[in-house]
Amino acid sequence: MQEKGSISIHTENIFPVIKKFLYSDNEIFLRELVSNAVDASQKIKRLSSLGQYQGEVGDLLVDVKVDKEAKTITISDNGIGMTAEEIKKYINQIAFSGATEFMEKFKEANDANEIIGRFGLGFYSAFMVADKVEIDSLSYQEGAEPAHWTCDGSTSYEISEGTRTTRGTDIILHINEDAEEFLEESRIQTILDKYGKFLPVPIRFGTKSTQEEDGEDEEGKPKYKTVEVDNIINNTSPAWTKSPSELTDEDYLAFYRELYPYSMDEPLFWIHLNVDYPFNLTGILYFPKIKNELEVQRNKIKLYSRQVFITDEVKDIVPEFLMLLHGVIDSPDIPLNVSRSFLQADSNVKKINNYITKKVADKLQEIFKSDRKGFEEKWNDIGLFIKYGMLSDEKFAEKANEFCLLKNTQGESYTMKEYYEKVKDIQVDKDGNIVYLYTHDVAQQDSFIAGATAKGYDVLVLDGPLDTHMTSYLEQKGGEKIQLKRVDADVIDKLIQKDEKIELTLSEDESKKATEVFEKAISRADMKVEVDALHAEDLPVSVTLDEFMRRMKEMAKTGGGMGFYGSLPDNYKVTVNGNHPLVKRIVESSDEEGAKLAKQAFDLALLSRGLLTGSELTSFVKRSVEMI
Repeated sequence: MQEKGSISIHTENIFPVIKKFLYSDNEIFLRELVSNAVDASQKIKRLSSLGQYQGEVGDLLVDVKVDKEAKTITISDNGIGMTAEEIKKYINQIAFSGATEFMEKFKEANDANEIIGRFGLGFYSAFMVADKVEIDSLSYQEGAEPAHWTCDGSTSYEISEGTRTTRGTDIILHINEDAEEFLEESRIQTILDKYGKFLPVPIRFGTKSTQEEDGEDEEGKPKYKTVEVDNIINNTSPAWTKSPSELTDEDYLAFYRELYPYSMDEPLFWIHLNVDYPFNLTGILYFPKIKNELEVQRNKIKLYSRQVFITDEVKDIVPEFLMLLHGVIDSPDIPLNVSRSFLQADSNVKKINNYITKKVADKLQEIFKSDRKGFEEKWNDIGLFIKYGMLSDEKFAEKANEFCLLKNTQGESYTMKEYYEKVKDIQVDKDGNIVYLYTHDVAQQDSFIAGATAKGYDVLVLDGPLDTHMTSYLEQKGGEKIQLKRVDADVIDKLIQKDEKIELTLSEDESKKATEVFEKAISRADMKVEVDALHAEDLPVSVTLDEFMRRMKEMAKTGGGMGFYGSLPDNYKVTVNGNHPLVKRIVESSDEEGAKLAKQAFDLALLSRGLLTGSELTSFVKRSVEMI
């Protein structure tokens, strides 16, 4: 059998284009060829199970060999094999059916994967690294003859009688000078680890040394010897391919360690995905310990198609907020070679995205309902993730409203609904607004928190990186007429104003004098002094920052579109309690004594806010010692 021919395409320069245009992604040639070998292996298994192949299937294996001296890479399988006619059909015709269109369209493509996926050029990615490619194959069919195909990267090919004596296929790549990096075993091992770690048929790449017990020494301790064993690079039955009923917690944790061998922390919990309608999807998503920071490692979810690794950039398949999760998603409905533009347009991908969001929300709700105490204990690790989801995904937020927790300064946890019920009758102002008080720094704002709790009010702790945005979310979604006010935004009686009228004990002249004394003692343009009628037991002086202005400035810092406010200076309000005995004393003192006391009272207010620093703090300490 001897035949020469020409691949039926309308252009001569297809191979140079493949080599040049796909060069940046040239390592995928190995993924393509190994995946083809795995497919061929699975087909023989399938034919046998259907009774269409009567012979022995044997132990299926894909063998990858590098011959540095001959400058070849060989990918062998003992799968279905091909006849000469099948080689002509599948390699020469079908694989190149899109070649003409490819030549017209390749300039529009965004990346190499898009080209290969759209035009069925998987096998021909071999020419990115090889000057010549050979196929040696023997079909499983009874009486089939071995066939040999060779092509030197032009459109000419040659078919002759092959040399294989057993069922299966060898693909031999003669590596070109520009691609000699692929003759390094470490390079091939890395690519196989990346793309083939969980392929369903064993992939062998040479041998490796391992330690084996070899009797005992004189002290009765075990002895070991070094032996060479097959270097099988893949786990053919990863956890996500099994039914959840087959797996224990330890199995899930072991698989997590297999995925992330360098991770220090174990995951908090996981979700096993398994759906076959209206699309096929399996996988396991793990919730890592996130802590209170947004600088987390993304691209930790790996996308597979029939156990072949595709990418770890899954932002179009997985909702943005779920990018904080780790794990694996496998869907045969996503082609092996995908591009960003394909993913964004594909209807299956959108369905998968919605399904994963629902599944994650359901799992969190289930944990909350079945083990609330455990859920509360995990909140510090998962709270950021849940808030991120609520702020960025409406469907997730609808469910998360039921298990999102609010924590107060007492360390108690409440759902949004529970907290509303807790404060709606107590923390209500004269206009019927329900006021949620909160702190972003428990230690720094302790005096304000103490003032609020003395009135019987509750104070939430909102100190996370997303809590600036959560305050607005709670006002919109937490219940009717809710307002959030930071506990240091004003004196407590102004934060929750009641109908109660407090009379000012200072006369109009005394009030005016108190204002002048404090303005002179403070002498700062960013501090506006107001004398107010408060309870005598309240602090004599409070320094506060307006809630609206502060919130706008914080949103500007986090890119909330409030840039104008971000450039404005901080302006504080100094509230002087006109009913406090100290203020009365200041008004009645001499100018020198009054100024000294006013400055001391103001500095105490600054100190309680953590705003007294540098030389001002030094002067305050010195003055305090003198006064004692």
